[in-house]
Amino acid sequence: MTVNLGLIGCGRIGQVHADSINANADARLVRVFDPVEASARTVADRFDTSWTTRVEQIIDDPGIDAVVVASPTPTHVELTTQAVEAGKAVLCEKPIDLDVATVDACRERLGERTDRVLVGFNRRFDPSFADVHARVRAGEIGGLEQLIIVSRDPAPPPAGYVAGSGGLFKDMTIHDFDMARFFLGEVVEVTAFGSNLIDPGIASAGDIDGAVVLLRGASGALCTITNSRRCSFGYDQRLEAFGERGMLSAANQLPTTVRFSGAEHTEAAAPYLNFFLDRYTPAYRAELAHFLAVARGEVAPSPGFGDGRDALVLAEAAGKSLRTGAAVRVDGSVAGGSAA
Repeated sequence: MTVNLGLIGCGRIGQVHADSINANADARLVRVFDPVEASARTVADRFDTSWTTRVEQIIDDPGIDAVVVASPTPTHVELTTQAVEAGKAVLCEKPIDLDVATVDACRERLGERTDRVLVGFNRRFDPSFADVHARVRAGEIGGLEQLIIVSRDPAPPPAGYVAGSGGLFKDMTIHDFDMARFFLGEVVEVTAFGSNLIDPGIASAGDIDGAVVLLRGASGALCTITNSRRCSFGYDQRLEAFGERGMLSAANQLPTTVRFSGAEHTEAAAPYLNFFLDRYTPAYRAELAHFLAVARGEVAPSPGFGDGRDALVLAEAAGKSLRTGAAVRVDGSVAGGSAA
């Protein structure tokens, strides 16, 4: 069954989703929305569909089964609520909001209908990370004892982006908080350290440009997250799961497996894939396939609304730890959800 989709937001991440929809034979992009006419028209022309600057032409269209919300974060809750109440499945980009109380109010309003919302933590769908997770769950390394997540961007974002992002923990690390929950389940303690060593503009905006976060799971397993807004050798995305019987790791990806050896270098390779558009295209397409199954009523969304909420709780706990210099206990309401 073909799922008819509407896209809300035609910026960079919206175009990523449009590309995933275009590449899936079971999906049809019916209409795109953006308040900027030129943006909406450009994306519509690229993907041979219709466009609008009136969001209700997507929300209220009975011919659209599901909606991707890829607009700025402050609009996520309102647009997701409207779309769900109109009977549509929703793929909402992360984070749901920058404030946990706002997310909780949305959850109370939607009630059981939150089971129509998939949150855009696409890294769960990365083939390498998903394989490591499946093998950990299958017991290949025994009990999970330590998890290491490394996520470093090639270059800092523009100052204007930083100012409205909600900060590194809610904008960047939130992907890693979800990945930690995916493996550990319930997280009970957060300790965070931050630095400003890269871009003075980020410090001026009141944010940090590097972080190390330690999480303790209810099982006793520990997770270390390392983030940086700059990486001289490309988009650094790695994961390591260590247990009583061994270790599983996912390394950085390169364009090819070709290596050069000579008098000055051995095993020299091309740079890592440079940004998320290259590194995570397969993950976005797998995420879209899962969303289509959600829209058809075949599966429950995972990561779901509760996962989005709980990752945000961890981001807020990390911010508190950074401000106070102390470990922050997280209450039992932050559970593993669909994570473990």
